[in-house]
Amino acid sequence: MDQMVQAARSGVQNIAEGSQASGTSKKFELKLTSVARASLEELKLDYGDFLRQRGLKQWEREHPLRQALVDQRCTTADEVAEWIKTAHDQSGPSGRNGHGGQSTSSTTSTQSTYPELAANSALVLIAVACNLLDRQLAAQADAFESDGGFTERLYRIRSKKRGR
Repeated sequence: MDQMVQAARSGVQNIAEGSQASGTSKKFELKLTSVARASLEELKLDYGDFLRQRGLKQWEREHPLRQALVDQRCTTADEVAEWIKTAHDQSGPSGRNGHGGQSTSSTTSTQSTYPELAANSALVLIAVACNLLDRQLAAQADAFESDGGFTERLYRIRSKKRGR
């Protein structure tokens, strides 16, 4: 569990440090964003292990609860926690499944547990974060390729001033 906490913290810290470094080193910004992305991949594997070790189901991309969480467009951890509580209450032994009581062929009649819902919800959020970081990395690489690093930009400015 400590490793999971550390991976999550590392992701957040490297994003922040990379953002702060962006003004002086695009190369360092790219590196730190890549480290953050790798930390989230590690965290994703840890959540998968958590589910597997407890015999809990890991949601496939098409799983209705995964889609229900995505459709909620939660903006805070509290909203995700509330969604988990509601999904748990709706997947109880009465046969409800997190979809307002409507049964679908792709859901099971078994009750979802809080650990299963929480871990899978975390996996959904990690997937979103990884997607955003992939886009950020692509933008950073494009900026570095077209504009160069800090030293290159300073050199261009100095060269322009000398040419006047």
